[in-house]
Amino acid sequence: MADLTPEQMHRLRDFAEQLSELAEHQEDQWKVQTTDGQIFLTMMSPTAPHGLNVVRLRRQIEAQTPEAIALNDTNMGDPVTGLTKVPDLMVIAEEDTDDTAKSINSRDVLMVVEVVSRSDSLTDIRDKLYDYPKMGVPLYVVVDPRKDKKTVTVHSDPSQGPDGIRYRKEVPYAFGDSVTAGRWTLDTTGLKSYPADW
Repeated sequence: MADLTPEQMHRLRDFAEQLSELAEHQEDQWKVQTTDGQIFLTMMSPTAPHGLNVVRLRRQIEAQTPEAIALNDTNMGDPVTGLTKVPDLMVIAEEDTDDTAKSINSRDVLMVVEVVSRSDSLTDIRDKLYDYPKMGVPLYVVVDPRKDKKTVTVHSDPSQGPDGIRYRKEVPYAFGDSVTAGRWTLDTTGLKSYPADW
């Protein structure tokens, strides 16, 4: 873990914002995210199962909480740690959104859902699991559609311990289960796994 000074965090965040602005003008879509004092630039190439899973979960979440919105592929930043992410899906009360801000304040986010990609699974199941509790995200749901997994894991109760701020509760589910994530109940029967030949 990199111990950055507040000034270093500010410079890292500023540079990540500059990269994000540059990425907006490119033909391909890019995600600019920070973790552990580093900036990661990733070309977005979501597959059909990935996109379908995000949309199906977003519809369920918004149907259960009409006062909240579920944003996908939107910049999220933390003013405390300086970390930045672009979650597959984040849920926020509509009244807490600022349509003039460059990014959503992670401290206002109610839940983040990530659908594990086939090519970069460690980002979702390791790096973001480490960063999201430090960013004040109370619920982190990891959907893993890989052929040998087909799981949904709900991480909650972010709190301080001897190992820092971590999620202290983890509940695993299988595709097809009814998943409880905070105030939401997610039907996973419609989730798509990645094809067996991938």
